[in-house]
Amino acid sequence: MKWPFIRLLPREFHIDFVRLAPFAAIVSALLVLGSVGSFVAQGLNFGIDFVGGTAIEVRTKGPVPLGELRAAVPAAGGHDAQVQGFGRPDTAIVRFRTEGNAFQSAERVKNNLAVKFPGMEFKPPVVVGPKVSGELMSSGFMALGIALVLMLGYIWFRFQLQFGLGAVVAVFHDIVLTLGLLSITQIEFSMTSIAALLTVIGYSMNEKVITFDRLRENLRKYKSTPLREVINKSENERLSRTLITGSTAILALAGAMFLGGPVLFPLVSTMVFGIVIGTYSSVYVALPIILLWGVKRNDEPAEPLKPAGVRP
Repeated sequence: MKWPFIRLLPREFHIDFVRLAPFAAIVSALLVLGSVGSFVAQGLNFGIDFVGGTAIEVRTKGPVPLGELRAAVPAAGGHDAQVQGFGRPDTAIVRFRTEGNAFQSAERVKNNLAVKFPGMEFKPPVVVGPKVSGELMSSGFMALGIALVLMLGYIWFRFQLQFGLGAVVAVFHDIVLTLGLLSITQIEFSMTSIAALLTVIGYSMNEKVITFDRLRENLRKYKSTPLREVINKSENERLSRTLITGSTAILALAGAMFLGGPVLFPLVSTMVFGIVIGTYSSVYVALPIILLWGVKRNDEPAEPLKPAGVRP
């Protein structure tokens, strides 16, 4: 049994994508500027994976008094404290930076909080030192850079240089906007966020490969057709597939985003945003670069299109 709503999608659309490209370029420029402005103004909300510190899960007999706990942690010896609910009303995560011996400082904070909040239960603290956090940050962003370089080489080898440049610019556009979302919303940026960004890169690059493959196929068929018309035709032909696969991926992630709790929310919400922006950039970032640069038409003879019902 097929999904009934798929039948409502036409086999081929007739949208002039190229005509809308200048407006999309303005929107993309504004979004990139907004993302960069957010970086400058407030940066990312780095977790203890990157800045170092201690995280302790606490549990109380009733709902956690988050306001009182936030005020009590600095007085207990925890600097730059962050307190947030964790799954259940009676559970919270306390994050803070410590001075000197991290484990001794964490024990001191626990003891002071136990006096302030009788009956509070503590799980063993998780401590990340500044050296480890620095190595994690450099390794994480190095992984993003290596992924971009390898993908540029792959697209260049499989298609043409301008295809590779368009793909890398589009993926870089996706990364900047995704980081901008994390900066604006102040969702905690951790190693899980790096994993989400790598997933976004993979999905976005897959969209570019599919886009370029259909464009290359049509360039071989329609040698004398203007490039802008070939781009429009290629995108209209694959739009139904893009809507189906993209919406299916988002629906699969939506359950985890709304029901997975605060642990999964940063990862899944980043991936959902990346899927949407990666689909958009395939059409309005990667392809306009190819349109401006131009392409070398393949020298292979195009296979003539025959009317239906005509035999060779």
